[in-house]
Amino acid sequence: MRDTPLSNCERDFLLKAIEEKKRLDGRQTYDYRNIKITFGTDYGCCFVDLGKTRVMAQVSCELVTPKESRPNEGIMFFNLELSPMASPAFELGRSSELLVKLNRQLERCLRNSRCIDTESLCVVSGEKVWQIRVDVHMLNHDGNLMDAISIAAIAALSHFKRPDVGIQGDVVTVYSAQERDPIALSIYHMPICVSFSFFQQGTYLLVDPCEREERVMDGLLMIAMNKHREICSIQSSGGIMLLKEQVLRCSKIASVKVSEITDLIAKALENDKKARKEGRKCGFAESMPQERITALKNLETTVEMTDLTKQASDIVEGVETSAEMALSPVVPAPGVGQVGAGLQNAWGLEDEEDDDEDEEEEEDGDEPEVTIVAEKRGNKKKGERPVVIISDSEEEEVVILNPESS
Repeated sequence: MRDTPLSNCERDFLLKAIEEKKRLDGRQTYDYRNIKITFGTDYGCCFVDLGKTRVMAQVSCELVTPKESRPNEGIMFFNLELSPMASPAFELGRSSELLVKLNRQLERCLRNSRCIDTESLCVVSGEKVWQIRVDVHMLNHDGNLMDAISIAAIAALSHFKRPDVGIQGDVVTVYSAQERDPIALSIYHMPICVSFSFFQQGTYLLVDPCEREERVMDGLLMIAMNKHREICSIQSSGGIMLLKEQVLRCSKIASVKVSEITDLIAKALENDKKARKEGRKCGFAESMPQERITALKNLETTVEMTDLTKQASDIVEGVETSAEMALSPVVPAPGVGQVGAGLQNAWGLEDEEDDDEDEEEEEDGDEPEVTIVAEKRGNKKKGERPVVIISDSEEEEVVILNPESS
């Protein structure tokens, strides 16, 4: 299943709004959506909300054999998953073009920029090193995936702590968190991606495009930079030609955004560390309180209460007395019920009215109806004569006659 394409009216509306420097969510040209960073209960679990785009990153580690070309360095491995839960355009278990592009850009941003000290991940040279694995899962897609992925990955790496190890001869012992305190990764800087979308062959520029804006854009420029204004990677897609001045302008905007996001990550890490030190609930566990019921609260409405007794008495006097209520059914025995015990019923009133009408018809000289019905031949009895019944009602009566047999 894939996303339905935009109609011409929607496309023209979006382009017209961009020309007038207006966006669907009310932002300005260079404004980012609200960024929310939360951490899970375990070290290395991070949730990032960029507007409605939601990403989860989980960092794990294991001891592996190093590469022959670099026996003294650890290994960084990145894995992205675009599930249909995030967007109908994603297919489960299929490597799409978007997935490959995002994975390569993330590797350039974090691995090739040397933001992590991989030599500190070496345990035994040429034999045992730590392999750091970063799994990124898309929970909801509303545009600008690369920025949300980069923020979640670097925040999760900063939050992660690997187990401590001990070496005695050729034996490597991995200690648990209860035996020894885990060790944080050595991070030199935090590269963060900032995306710029171009419209009408580079005439108009937007920062942090949403999903609908990405559908009508002509090109995309992604710049990975740290707060020291060092460009870690840069990638342009869409086939548009950008001028040198446009790229420099985007780099200046990215430096400001990266500085703000880096401070936000540092503040989130500090709050999480403080909460863990005090023993309070932190991260995702804090957002799940137990035994708490939430409901909507209605405001109180003032009611006029003066002369309430007089009004109530007037209403009671003006109401007509109701008829006697029927008593509750009496069950003398299981399976038997009695309704209306002790009350007068009106079941025979209709029959009396019918009798009066029949008497009036007889007085008018109408002849009564005569109905003769013969029984089946198989039920005839000898010595019996046919019987004639004169009915005195308008309704037909069926009478069984036994005629005399010959």
